[in-house]
Amino acid sequence: MRKLFRLLLVVALAVVVFTGFRWYRYVSNTDSPYDEIGITLNNAMPGPINSWGCAKLKTTFAGSLPPLGCAAADATQWK
Repeated sequence: MRKLFRLLLVVALAVVVFTGFRWYRYVSNTDSPYDEIGITLNNAMPGPINSWGCAKLKTTFAGSLPPLGCAAADATQWK
């Protein structure tokens, strides 16, 4: 039972690390703010983390339309 718990803990930790790395890679990229997986991950993040990611994207891509999750009500302005 203890080995099963340890295995599940390692798998859960690996998923969290991989997802966090993939999200950070998206918000710190300089190519495009429209990566589908990155948008989904950023949109699923809790409020403060999502806000930080959107602010980082806004500084890099201020001249383009904001991706889903970073757009204001009219979908043309950044939050």
